Amino acid sequence: MEAPAASTVVSLLSSPIGLVLRPDIIILESNSSVEQATELMKEKNSRSVFASNRGEVVGIVSKTDILFKVLSQNRNPAKVKLREIMTCPVLAIAPNTSIREALAVMDKHNVRQVMVHAYAAALGIVTRDDIYQKIEKLSIVSEDAVMSGTPVCLIDPKTVAYVKDDSKINFKCPYCSSPFDTKEALSKHIDRLHGESGVLEGDVRHMFE
Repeated sequence: MEAPAASTVVSLLSSPIGLVLRPDIIILESNSSVEQATELMKEKNSRSVFASNRGEVVGIVSKTDILFKVLSQNRNPAKVKLREIMTCPVLAIAPNTSIREALAVMDKHNVRQVMVHAYAAALGIVTRDDIYQKIEKLSIVSEDAVMSGTPVCLIDPKTVAYVKDDSKINFKCPYCSSPFDTKEALSKHIDRLHGESGVLEGDVRHMFE
């Protein structure tokens, strides 16, 4: 079953990695040549290829690996084997991992992609670029909605669920219930996201238009 689309950046980051999973991965034997891998990567518009040994994924080779470990050193791609330049072991995450957790793993190990696996089977790959593209699209959609006058809040109400006692909230957004310490901060929030500029600061022009 396809995962439901996220409506905000926060909800996207909390979503399962299935939203950004690339299932059409390339797996070649580690003894395959870089030339073979390059041809398949071009054909499938892929950024990387997995190297396997007896059916088990043992390494990964990216476009960057090919560029710096082969081409920049004037090595013949037809003679260089994947096992010579692959990165191993391969970082892998489970299918129930969230997008936020996947990014944390990539940040921790300073990589741009991780494999998704279950029961020793490779299910696909998740890349940092694909995640950022999703975030950018959501940001653009939200910005367009705000500019068109549609009430849209970029703050997910779930992110402020830690406020258990409403009596401790000085001011609450009437649209999204986001908490604020001062009426000035709330007014700026409404002005930026909900289009009701300055009402709480005494500017009642919108009320008479």
